[in-house]
This record gives sequence, structure tokens and C-alpha cells, in this order.
Amino acid sequence: MSVHPALNERSLSLLKILVERYISEGQPVGSKTLARESGVSLSPASIRNIMADLEERGMVVSPHTSAGRVPTVKGYRLFVDTLLTVKPLQHTLIDKFKLELDKGVRPQELIDSASLLLSHTTGMAGVVMLPRMGSVLLQQIEFIPLSANRILVVLVVNDMEVQNRIIHTERTYTQDELQRVANYLNSEFSGCELSSIRRGVHDSMQAVRDDMQQIMQVAMNMADKVLAESGEDDLVIAGETNLMQYAEMADMDKLRQLFEAFNAKQDMLHILDHSIHAEGMQIFIGEESGYSAFGECSVVTAPYRIEDQVVGVLGVIGPTRMAYDRVIPVVDVTAKILGSLLSSE
Repeated sequence: MSVHPALNERSLSLLKILVERYISEGQPVGSKTLARESGVSLSPASIRNIMADLEERGMVVSPHTSAGRVPTVKGYRLFVDTLLTVKPLQHTLIDKFKLELDKGVRPQELIDSASLLLSHTTGMAGVVMLPRMGSVLLQQIEFIPLSANRILVVLVVNDMEVQNRIIHTERTYTQDELQRVANYLNSEFSGCELSSIRRGVHDSMQAVRDDMQQIMQVAMNMADKVLAESGEDDLVIAGETNLMQYAEMADMDKLRQLFEAFNAKQDMLHILDHSIHAEGMQIFIGEESGYSAFGECSVVTAPYRIEDQVVGVLGVIGPTRMAYDRVIPVVDVTAKILGSLLSSE
């Protein structure tokens, strides 16, 4: 077991036991349980001191109603990065996954089967981003005003492909406004992936002068409209209602916020967007996702490939108290099988 710079071997060992016990039972873990499980002769006072130190470091917290402790996001992160032992799936289970997924004839059926498989196997929500067959790079964009708050958007993408879309806006824009927006988008985002433009505009808004705020807002609205019309970004979610069985997610306001996020899909897509550009598997614990709706959740994702090119991401959404050692290999293997089947289509 490697030693975390800030914690000694004994503290790490007790933290590992605490996290595993809490994941297994969902109840705060007390000092007596830790003493019994550790197999090391530590006095109750020593264990209490170690727990107090872990709490001071933000690794664990004491719920008001219990003498025991539960892991925090920081504690889970240390556990996942340093203390977790992931066992590979048995070959019989891998073969079963292949049979389940290979029932699909069309790519959409494979995607649906993968989300259901993830959901059924883990008892949580399974999510699969539809494959993006190559990047759509913006070369140039122009806006032409039409009647009745309609605007013709002319997109030149991937050097030579021209796409025309009509978007509907909430107010009428002048030709001058539209030209300024087009000039801005062309100068800042020519050569960029279409799907990343909205996020880029949003990030840029934080740093611009006041006199540019209005035009930036218009640019973001336009980017929203264009991407909404494109139908490029989509995903399949299965098993959302599984999350209602977990006591820590039973708060109705939190559940409503989470289900609204599932329905809107945009936040989920942004999380998966981060994963598609990253190397290998990604694990977002609680607030690490950056979206309040997923504050009580962990998201485990893996990219899937078609002919060695990453074209999408799939994953599992569940409570932070998930069995990471079981979920991680399920997500990893499902991504590999899905990519293999899509490549053979």
C-alpha cells in the first residue's frame, strides 16, 4: 500500500476500512467497528485520535445523529486513487456481457443495450453517449436575418461541407448585431469543434469588457440555438429510477433536481465531454462534476472506440457510496465490448 504524503500507514488502513464498511452498509462507522475490523491492537483512544485527525483533514465527517463517521468527497477521492483494489471481471461474466450486447442489429440497438446492461448490472443508472463519427470543425459561420424572428445560419465545416439551418430567436436582431457575432465566432473559434463553441463563449464571457457583454450574450444564445438544431449531441440513459432506492438520495428536492438534469441532458453531456477528451477512465465524485444536481452522485465513465478512434463515452451514475471496485471493471469492459461490436458493424 503506497503512503499518502499527509497520512501514515495506520491512518490509511483505518480510512480504507471505514470507506469499505460505509459503502457496504450505508451506516456511520464507529471506533469499535474499526478496532474489530483492523486486526491491529489499537486502543480506543488511539483510534479516536486517528479519526479526529482524518476529520480535521476533511477525509471523514461525523453526522450529527451518530457517534460514527462517514467519508467525505475528499476521503472517497483518496480511497479511489490510492487504496482501491479493482478485481478483473470473470470470463464467464464478460462472455455474458458480449451475448447481451450482441443482440443488437443496428448501432442504436447496441447503444440501448449497453445502457440497459450498465443499469441492470450495477443497480444504478447507465448512460451512453451516441457515437460522434469524427469531429465537426467550424471553418466559418454567417447569419442572415429572415422574417418573424428567424435567422438562416450558414455553417462551413470540415473545410468544404456547407450546412444551412434556420433558427428561431426570441427577438429580432439587426444585420449589424449578427455580423458582429459572426465576426467574433469566426475569429475566436474557426478550426474548433462545433460542440465546444458554447463552452468557449461562456468561459470567455468571464473576462471581457462590459461593452462586449451584450454581444457575447447574443453569441452564446446563437451557439445554443445552432447546437440545439444540430442534433449532434445526444445520449441514452437507463435505470434512473434505480437511484431512488438509496437512502442518501431520498431527499425529494435533490431527486427532482437530478431527474430534471437527466431529462435536460445538457449537464450530463458536459460531464461526458470532459471524459471524451481525457485519457482512459474518469471518476467524478460528488461536487467534482461541477454540477449541483450531481452533488450526491459519483459518475464513472470510460471512452469507447471505433477502429482505434474515440467516438463516445459511457458510464454509470450512482450514489457516492457506490462499490467502485465492482463498478469500474463493469464500465471498462462494457466500453471495450461496445467499441468492438460497433467496429464490426
